[in-house]
Parts: sequence; C-alpha cells; structure tokens
Amino acid sequence: MKETLAELERWAADVIFGRARGFRAGMTRLAMSLLAVVFRGLVALRLMIFRKRWKQQAHLGTQVISIGNITVGGTGKTPVTEMLARTLRDRGRQVAILSRGYKSRRLKEPQKWKDRDGRVVPGEEMPKVVSDGRALLLDSKFAGDEPFMLARNLDGVSVVVDKDRVKGGRFAVKHLSADTLILDDGLQYLKLAHGNDIVLIDRTAPYGTGHLLPRGTLREPPSNLIRASYILLTKCDNSPNDALIEEIRRHNRHAPIIECAHGPRYVEELFTAKRQGLEFLRDKWVAAISGIAVPESFERSLESLGARVEIRKHFPDHYRFNRQEIEGFLNRCVERDMELVVTTEKDAVRFPRPKELEVPIWFLRIEVEILRGKEDWEEMIDRFCHPHAPGDPILRFRDAYAS
Repeated sequence: MKETLAELERWAADVIFGRARGFRAGMTRLAMSLLAVVFRGLVALRLMIFRKRWKQQAHLGTQVISIGNITVGGTGKTPVTEMLARTLRDRGRQVAILSRGYKSRRLKEPQKWKDRDGRVVPGEEMPKVVSDGRALLLDSKFAGDEPFMLARNLDGVSVVVDKDRVKGGRFAVKHLSADTLILDDGLQYLKLAHGNDIVLIDRTAPYGTGHLLPRGTLREPPSNLIRASYILLTKCDNSPNDALIEEIRRHNRHAPIIECAHGPRYVEELFTAKRQGLEFLRDKWVAAISGIAVPESFERSLESLGARVEIRKHFPDHYRFNRQEIEGFLNRCVERDMELVVTTEKDAVRFPRPKELEVPIWFLRIEVEILRGKEDWEEMIDRFCHPHAPGDPILRFRDAYAS
C-alpha cells in the first residue's frame, strides 16, 4: 500500500512538472486544469469569508508572526524559521513555533502536562509538545520532520504541533510562557490572527509551475502577495533580481524585499555527529538520496561542491524510509564503489539505522545568509522585539483587502 501511494505521488509530480508525457498525462493535466479553476474560486471565497468577518479569527493576546509562501514546498522555509526564531530568542523573546506537523503520527494518548498549580492539563487541551525549550520530548515520527529538526537545533525555543494551531498557540502562551508565536507555514492559516506575514519566494521558481493546485504548485494567485508584510527572496546568488522585484512590486508595493541565500555550511556524519568542512566532498564518489520537494536543487549543491554524484535516489516529500529500502540502496552503493551517501538534514531525521554500515552516511547542513536588505531585516527584528501593541495584532490581511 505504501509503495502504491508513493508511486501515485511520483506520477502526480511528474504530471505537474511536465516530466510525464503521452495521452494519459495530457488528459490528467486537462482534468487538473479544470479543477484548478474551482480551486481558485474556493481560495477567493475563503479569503472573503475572513475579510468580511463572517468567520472570526482567534486573537491570543500576544505577537504572532507567520512564515509561509504561495507555492507548495521548496522555498527554504525551515532554515528561515530557524534563523528567525534563534535571532528573536537571542534578543530576549520567549519564542514558540507552531506547526501542524505534516505527516506526523498521532500519539496513542496525550502527553501528560501539569499547569503552574500542579493540575493535570486535560487531554483535549494538549497539543503535541515537541520541545519545551529545554528538552526534546518527541521523535520525528510523532513530531514531523521540520518540527523535530527545529526543536533539535533550537535550545530555548518551544515547538508545539497541532493541526489546530489556535489550540497550540493557547497552550504555548499559557503553559510555556511564550510572548512570540511563529506560525510555521502560516500564510493560508487564517483561523489565528497574525499581524505579520513573512512570505518566501524562491527566486529560481517564483510562482512554482505557474499554475494553481492541483494543476500546478501555486496555493494562491500571485496577486495575493498583497498580504505580505515582508518578502524574502530565497536561494539568491550575487546576480541581480531587478526584473523579479519589479514583477513582485506589481502585486505588493510596500513590503520590504530581503534577498537571501540558502547555502551549505558543513556535512555531518549521521550516526556519529562527526562534522567535516565542505571541501570534504570534493572529488568524492557520492550517492545522493532524498525525499524532498525539489531533489534536483540538493543534488546541484553537491555537484557545486565538487562531489561526483553517481547515484541519485528520489522519494516523495516527507517519505518515511524503512530499513529494507535503505539497506537495498546501500548494497547498490557498495556494488558501485561509492565513497559516501549524502542526504538532506530533513531526510536525516527519518533515516533508519541499517544493520551494517559499509558506506558512511552524511547529511548536508543548510543555513541562510542575508545578501541584500540587511537593514530591512534588522528593522523587522527590532519591530518584533519591541512590538508597539502586543495585544493588538496588525491585521495587514484585513487592511490589504478593506477596499
């Protein structure tokens, strides 16, 4: 069953990205295009419902910052979330990250938690607490890939998982003393009022495939960038982005645009935590394995560092590897005389330990660097650290659509 679902997911991705050819693929794209028209109408209707206040947003009496995008996956959101949370923590904010925990498993029973008076918090009020800022409390299976990764890398930052992020936010404020909530993947989450929307745009594919779901990878039309308080262009290099910025300005004239690069920093051996500089990869024969939205970007990074990527194995995004699959892949690597297996940090949290490790497994650590717009970044951080009115979120969403 798992293999069948994975094959269907791969087929859908091939259709969306144009890799699948032939009559069946063409008819599937046509059907998806018709459904995309319906999807566009539903997106507009949902925004109108909240804009007209036919459905109320929850206000938690504290600062809420959303980090999101208008496309599905691949914009480098997790490293940006980590950098923002770390910066705010270092400047004195009590930060909690709220995530839905995509593809995480449900706990058999809620975690036990006592309030300040020693009373047990009822199970229906309990989200999944991945980290309380002091210790990791769940593994990646129950936390989800990104929440676990963030919790592991961020001491002093709480990470809370629940599909109902209003519930998760209430818990973080009441029981974890959070005064700043970061709403992970929050642009489309309208149930919780967020005064600041940081929207990420991948400069290499600003609008994904250019089509709305399910025909393409757009969650919303580009015109909805008007809701952004700040825009981060991700995966930039030293080349100018003037044309793209001019295009974005047609949708949002006011939001500061910050250009940043997502770059590798080091490699770490998966089961020993041994680290090496990036030069370690030069001229090594490498097998790349990943289950992410855009594996080609990861593989290009390896090649740019001098690795000889001989074997490439792709799985669907967030795919949970099993030991048999990994051992079969490692046997293939041994037969082909590979020196290293390299995966992504996100995939590393799902990697089962094989019985025999004849080829060492490493992951590539990616971090964010601000290239242009550092003053806007600092102004943004100052604003978040000293909010004018923490109890009154600045509803740019409301204001942008008031007319």
